[in-house]
Amino acid sequence: MQTNAIRLDFRSDTVTRPTAQMRAAMAAAEVGDDVLGDDFTVKALETRVAEMFGKEAGLLLPTGTMANLAAIMSHCQRGEEYLCGNEAHTYLWEAGGAAVLGSVQPQPLPVRADGTIRIDDLHAAVKADDPHFAITRLVTIENTFVGRVLPRGHLDEVVQFARDRKLATHLDGARIFNAAVALGVDVACLAEGFDSVSVCLSKGLGTPLGSVLVGDVRLIGRARRWRKMLGGGMRQAGIVAAAGLHALDHHVQRLAEDHANAKALADGLSEIKGLTVKPPQSNMVFVELAPELATRLSEALRDRGIAASFWPGGRMRWVTHLDVDRVAVDEAIAAVREVTESRI
Repeated sequence: MQTNAIRLDFRSDTVTRPTAQMRAAMAAAEVGDDVLGDDFTVKALETRVAEMFGKEAGLLLPTGTMANLAAIMSHCQRGEEYLCGNEAHTYLWEAGGAAVLGSVQPQPLPVRADGTIRIDDLHAAVKADDPHFAITRLVTIENTFVGRVLPRGHLDEVVQFARDRKLATHLDGARIFNAAVALGVDVACLAEGFDSVSVCLSKGLGTPLGSVLVGDVRLIGRARRWRKMLGGGMRQAGIVAAAGLHALDHHVQRLAEDHANAKALADGLSEIKGLTVKPPQSNMVFVELAPELATRLSEALRDRGIAASFWPGGRMRWVTHLDVDRVAVDEAIAAVREVTESRI
């Protein structure tokens, strides 16, 4: 698929372009050498995100994958393990980095339909103190989880489980602002009790790149060392940080528009014969359909300059974001209806 041929891009909220106002903020950023610790704008972003999430310190990294990896490697030593959901980004979508680069074993667990993990399953997964087993050290939770919003009540259960079993906790907050807006709470509420949180700026908030890892001073110090070793130290990174600061000022509350557009998209697609649509909780719409229809629809939408994610077995994912408005949603619905209802 040629990216420059795509007019309406629903593949992910990572595809957004910086707005003119964000570009202006980036161009005007005060910069220094962040690896040497003298980029004022980076420091301002790290401090602000840490304070928003109720943590002591923050660290800017290029990607969410590196932020999660640095967190896991800061919590765990070689031969230890972390618990996670079997659909978790840290397990499925980060190339096995924790195992390959950190020698940290993931222990994936079944996830229920609402995105939560049974606390009994977490308890059962903790290894006995036996040299045959990896040492269970960390539990990781993701919010939102494949578009599903995890309530604070479940997060409290996970935090209490970790305390009872003397484990560290990491929250993959790639779309934590989506969760907070959907629940009508501050992000600090969702981060409470977690030892570390990774916060992605390049998804719903629409920056070109960047994630911030927050936690206590000691953990962030370890993560800073891992960032250097992983190649994530950036020089005049204030340009990136300025985009993040602009996004925090202007792109958080507008996430409610993405959620409303996702609902409108789901409502429209659900009226089309042959599509089974799962009601969205945030900005992701999942659709089940026959594999042959998925193939035909993928090709036809591509010809119309409309992109969504098509997965094997007849499954689509549509993601709403800063660069697709209600007009784009309506056009996408109309295109899907035209192709689906036409004769082969």
